[in-house]
Amino acid sequence: MMTRRQLLTSLAAAQAAPSRSVANSVLVHEHIMVDFIGADQIKPARYDAGEVFRAAKPKLDELKRHGCRRMLECTPNFLGRDPRLITRLSEASGIEIWTNTGLYGAANHKYLPEFAREETGDQLARRWIREARLGVDGVKPRFVKIGVNRGPLHEWDRKLALAAAITARETGLTVSSHTGDGAAAMEQIKIFADARAAPAQFVWVHAQNEKDHGFHRRAALAGAWVEFDGIGPKSAAWHRECVEFMAAEKLLERTLISQDAGWYHVGEAGGGNYRGYGFIYTDFLPGIDSGWVRTLMVENPVRAFGG
Repeated sequence: MMTRRQLLTSLAAAQAAPSRSVANSVLVHEHIMVDFIGADQIKPARYDAGEVFRAAKPKLDELKRHGCRRMLECTPNFLGRDPRLITRLSEASGIEIWTNTGLYGAANHKYLPEFAREETGDQLARRWIREARLGVDGVKPRFVKIGVNRGPLHEWDRKLALAAAITARETGLTVSSHTGDGAAAMEQIKIFADARAAPAQFVWVHAQNEKDHGFHRRAALAGAWVEFDGIGPKSAAWHRECVEFMAAEKLLERTLISQDAGWYHVGEAGGGNYRGYGFIYTDFLPGIDSGWVRTLMVENPVRAFGG
């Protein structure tokens, strides 16, 4: 853990350092639109796609100026996934924006549709494989997004992890899994191994929420990706500590970073507070070793997700 003096020094250095653009950089976990109404009530009529476009476009234009070439839009089905809107924004901004297949079981399964509670892991996997191969609204998903709660995993969460592992094995896509804690991460890694899916196809999303670095080490040594996202003004010091730990353990090449930023909040006036995507460039990257930046922002995202 950082001492108080080290923390203050790190913050002062970040404030004094210039912002950093990173050519060909990739943000692996961001959002453009999310609707938290629940799987039983969500529908396209709840938002105006044109209004969302107008809210998101300036944020993406700013991001483009920082050198970003690709963003993984991590909003899953039944939470506001809209591949057509993403395509419009991608074409207008010049940033590749990837959509996903999969389902989200976190938040105690509020966003899990009824069919997902009843079908087997194999049946769910067939749905996702079909989407991966045929596309959604004419757009092919480029990764799988799931969400699970804290460990030990609920049976529905285990089923989602199994479906994701099968999909990864059959399509080659990487899985980003919103994960409750380190125990849940390790349980999913075992599910992947049992399903004969490559551990490198599993990304532990929100790893910063696990305060025991031992779990970060174990997951990376098992071959999985450890993603510290949610980077923002209040969390930057802890995120730097996480990255510094992985570097000290010689595990930086299993590490991903992003912000989990955005987004247009469906149901809130004007889309609510839409946080932009620039903080990681202007405030976070200047505060870490410059030799790590290309690894974290250019090389690792491509190694993890392809492209």
